[in-house]
Amino acid sequence: MDYQKIIDKYYPEDNELRHLLMLHSRQVADRCLQIVDKHPELTIDRQFVEEAAMLHDIGIRWCNAPSIYCNGEAPYIKHGPIGGELLRKEGYELHARVCERHTGTGLPGFEPETLEEQLVCYADKFYSKSKPEHVRTVDETAQSLEKFGHEGVLKFLAWSRLFAE
Repeated sequence: MDYQKIIDKYYPEDNELRHLLMLHSRQVADRCLQIVDKHPELTIDRQFVEEAAMLHDIGIRWCNAPSIYCNGEAPYIKHGPIGGELLRKEGYELHARVCERHTGTGLPGFEPETLEEQLVCYADKFYSKSKPEHVRTVDETAQSLEKFGHEGVLKFLAWSRLFAE
């Protein structure tokens, strides 16, 4: 699969939104690849993880988040399911699942299940599209997740041990 072709199809304009999507997605993908390379014992599909990380936020343009150049109508929390629907229509079921399961540490009914889904979800938490130059620490990330409930923090910390960097 050619993730760049899909990004180009849905983000054809050379604008701030596309630049932010590409920057954030590359940050997440690079972190995933570093972890995969460090942990061959986890037998994670390296190519799939890179593709999925590059596409995990493909649904943001249809959401309402003007501070990150998204001027759609859907609530931002819906960007995962929107991206999942889009990738399913493109014929990429497994990539669609990553889109749907990366928000927070997983939404009810859409928790990351496979190692690849968990890894993209984990890596995504270190980068905010509203402050793309900042890389959160594990502690900062755990603190940022606390507002969604302590169970998510515990899940993130378990991933932090599994994917030890």
